[in-house]
Amino acid sequence: MRNSGSWPVGLLGLALIVAPALLDAQPQSGRGRRGHRSEQRNMRLVGHNDLQGRSAYQPTIIQQGVRSIAYVGHHAGSVLNPLTNTVESNGTSIVDVTNARQPRYLKHIVGPIDGSGEAGGAQMVRVCPGGGTIGNAGKYYMLRSRASQAHEVWDVSDPANPSLLATIRAPDGVRDLQSTHKNDWDCSTGIAYLVGGDPDWLGRQHLIVYNLQNPAAPVFIRNYGLVGTQPAAFGGTGPGDVALHGPIVRGNRVYMGWGTSANGVLQILDAEKLLQGPPEPTDANLLYPQIARYDLGASSGGHTTLPVLGLTVPSFARFSQGRTRDVVIVVNESTRNGCEENPQMAYIVDVTTEHEPNGVANFQVQDRAGDFCARGGRFGAHATNERVTEMYDKRIVFISYFNAGVRAVDIRDPWAPREIGFYIPATTANTEARCLASDPANCSIAIQTNNVEVDDRGLIYTADRANTGMHILELTGSARAVANIRR
Repeated sequence: MRNSGSWPVGLLGLALIVAPALLDAQPQSGRGRRGHRSEQRNMRLVGHNDLQGRSAYQPTIIQQGVRSIAYVGHHAGSVLNPLTNTVESNGTSIVDVTNARQPRYLKHIVGPIDGSGEAGGAQMVRVCPGGGTIGNAGKYYMLRSRASQAHEVWDVSDPANPSLLATIRAPDGVRDLQSTHKNDWDCSTGIAYLVGGDPDWLGRQHLIVYNLQNPAAPVFIRNYGLVGTQPAAFGGTGPGDVALHGPIVRGNRVYMGWGTSANGVLQILDAEKLLQGPPEPTDANLLYPQIARYDLGASSGGHTTLPVLGLTVPSFARFSQGRTRDVVIVVNESTRNGCEENPQMAYIVDVTTEHEPNGVANFQVQDRAGDFCARGGRFGAHATNERVTEMYDKRIVFISYFNAGVRAVDIRDPWAPREIGFYIPATTANTEARCLASDPANCSIAIQTNNVEVDDRGLIYTADRANTGMHILELTGSARAVANIRR
């Protein structure tokens, strides 16, 4: 079902009171500011690793035996790896975070030398344990994107000595993919939901489904996209500006986010129908697994689509119906420095009746809370954490907000989400300046918190795209009381 409509006015971000002091130690770049110290409310820094000064995208934290290991994907670039004394193209950092106060860098898996920015590096990373449906018991397997070319599967059972198992290119096994990006891997089934572009398709990015039960021998299942993005031979008419950013799998549902900052679409798919339905990409076959399609509007994107299912709303407790709801938190992506764009924020969509999604609230941080538009770099939402942990599930989500750091949001009442804490890391000597598209000489140094994730210990991990590294955080004060943290 297809729905469109205006969004209700929800919660506005909680204002900060004091603007940050600037660090004169930072080098001046153009006419911009020089950097800033950290700021926080109900969150504090536990540990930090500079990730060798690489621009970072996705952190994924896995418990491997008695150790906690962070796998961090990077954007394009090249820096010196002090472990090898060699300049290496950005790929994947592997960091032992068992002692979160003193993270230990274990390995950098080199990325491709071609590509730049969003088109290069090895941005996305997922890890699954072996046994059950995937590989061999006792093993750990990593899936990562590789520039705009391919996806790769690695054996990371020994995190300090990973080995490449397979490279996934276009389904014909010969050509490269295009615009690979944010994949998901269902560890319970072994099915991987990859983002990329098959050269035969009209869309820049769509879904490419593989069976990775044997990580060394990927088996192609099908391509999938919105109606109109399939090859012209099957009725494709062209994608417009909509490209798949990423899927999130929960049970028999795939929550798809199309578009990043404009013309966004939330799509809900039946995973069984997706996997078993006719693979020929006709209009009818593409619509077969679709449960719902919700168009977000010309100025809103579908960067991250996080489902929060079975949420009992306290304010509805005395009502005879509707006390328990399913919602999806849809996050746009800020893509331009200095607010030279539409405001990008997070929206909450009620999907209790799956085929009739309904927008009910929004969450945003106000520019005036910290003069964020003038700080430099991007200001706006980007992503939520995606891992489900008992202490945060149905209680708190963490939203990365570029120069406004990471925000902790209480979602127990999804009709009225409220900020309960935040952390904005300090800039360092590694932090790279960002310049305005309209005035390239106007450059500023500011934190650019890109993605966020949590682990089973309740720690929060953020990765900075301006080369400042990975920050490990924890909740304090009244925000900690909202979580189900027992230690």
